[in-house]
Amino acid sequence: MKFPSHDHDSAPEASKPLLEQSQKAFGRLPGLHKVLAESPQAYEGYQVLHKLFTETEFDAEELTVVWQAINVEHACHYCVPAHTGIAKMMKVSDDITEALRNETPLPSAKLEALRTFTVQMVRTRGNVTEAQMQAFFDAGYGHRAVLDVILGLAQKTMSNYVNHVAQTPVDEVFQPLAWTRSETPLEV
Repeated sequence: MKFPSHDHDSAPEASKPLLEQSQKAFGRLPGLHKVLAESPQAYEGYQVLHKLFTETEFDAEELTVVWQAINVEHACHYCVPAHTGIAKMMKVSDDITEALRNETPLPSAKLEALRTFTVQMVRTRGNVTEAQMQAFFDAGYGHRAVLDVILGLAQKTMSNYVNHVAQTPVDEVFQPLAWTRSETPLEV
């Protein structure tokens, strides 16, 4: 069943200010936001989680690693291309972006540890082992980073699941960055 995709005219009244914020921020209305507008609370929740995650201690590369590790693990047809474009805007190295998209080794051990831990969190639904947690700490991350990965996971689970059920079309601006998952998922 096709999900509604709203604009300023068709959106519920409570979603209109959120759509205006998105229009100002992006210069257009992203497809995900058009779908989220059906539920003002879901839309606002997603926006708040996004804002909070970008305010963590993670730098642009680390934010991208968490976002894309989750997007790829969830095989999100919409979010992988979108975050490829966002990574470019954030001036994240193409080497990092391509390694994330293709599930190949990242250029630094610390970033690889972040991706590995993030994927482990997704696959185990948060039930990581002590050894997995220790490996993350040994890479230079601490307890706060664990909680911040969970915050990023909350944000991306919302968007990935919405895009799955709504089959959100990839925004025209990101269509050249289309993605499909490799035959062999990342071993962690």
